[in-house]
Amino acid sequence: MAAFGAGYLACRDVTERARAVMRHIIQCRTSALGGHEYACNNCGQIKIAWNQCRDRHCPQCQGRKAAKWVDKMRDRILPTHYFHVVFTVPHELNTLMLFNKQRLYDILFAASADTLKTILGDPKHLGAKPAFTSVLHTWSQELNHHAHVHAIVSGGGLSPDGKAWVASRSNFLAHVKVFSKRFRNRYLKLLSRAYADVKEPLLLPDELKHRTQFKRLKRQLKHKKWVVYAKKPLRGPIAVCKYFAGYTHRVGISNKRILRVEGDRVVFRVRHRDKKGKFLGYRERSLQVYEFIRRFLLHVLPRGYTRIRHYGITAPGKIKEQIPLATELIREAKADVEPEPEEEREPTTDPCVCPECGGTMLLVGTVDPERRDPFDTS
Repeated sequence: MAAFGAGYLACRDVTERARAVMRHIIQCRTSALGGHEYACNNCGQIKIAWNQCRDRHCPQCQGRKAAKWVDKMRDRILPTHYFHVVFTVPHELNTLMLFNKQRLYDILFAASADTLKTILGDPKHLGAKPAFTSVLHTWSQELNHHAHVHAIVSGGGLSPDGKAWVASRSNFLAHVKVFSKRFRNRYLKLLSRAYADVKEPLLLPDELKHRTQFKRLKRQLKHKKWVVYAKKPLRGPIAVCKYFAGYTHRVGISNKRILRVEGDRVVFRVRHRDKKGKFLGYRERSLQVYEFIRRFLLHVLPRGYTRIRHYGITAPGKIKEQIPLATELIREAKADVEPEPEEEREPTTDPCVCPECGGTMLLVGTVDPERRDPFDTS
């Protein structure tokens, strides 16, 4: 992006939000943002640590955030098994979503949350109030727009009177077809409501500006299969946190997946699956660099948008009361999982240790940022 960013902006219409993300990623961990100078108290080794941009779209800044998120989430995870459920929106909605990111992503969150609450609250399935955390992803392996929500859902929940823990089966939460039907109907209902909103109307692409066109889209979506996928249960609070951290702080593509730049093409790695979704390995894919940047910028979120949300027992404002209650009831019902080994809770390597001799790196000064525009080619 650093080598081709200025050229891309010269020939493409880019929003200020996307331009800011590009600037942050280009400047991350470079002299443009300044840094801190450290010296080893043993061998005298000097090291400069350049400042991070801390943009949530930056592939370099997510690792430390993920580790902090794991520590914070330990207090929200209940001592029971969890399920990983994925709700996916059909690709026919891609254009409308890109025109109305905040509104339609909110609908995706609302429809998936309503589905989990309604189905699991029904006595025919679980008949209880679960705890779950949802995170928004908007990309496919090849960086196309592919909106979906990942949710980690507790294997059980509080009974309607709040006096007992109702555990799910160890390997089954509810049938995905039941989730899929409720998710589809709820999403389309909320979408219709947004379309009819006169005070805050949706921005419509040309192919949806007439009401008959929107009705045709709804009919098409109503007869289409909406994919809801449930993965095998996760056991152990720390294992759940670490597993899900790989989803909460992921961006469209990581640096590890980008293999090389050949001329004006970016070569990267994608997962290869068969028609049934079975993983077959990795293969290389290449895109013209401007197309690669365009696809990456499709996934820039509105400023301040909340892409990780908590519901049910772990909803904001209720955790201080409901989590201790649920934990106690789980243990009384003997539905808890075995405690995890203590070594899993050990902190990561101390960054203040000298890589040469193992001494302590002490802060000795700061480096001022270099004030320059990364898109200035003059």
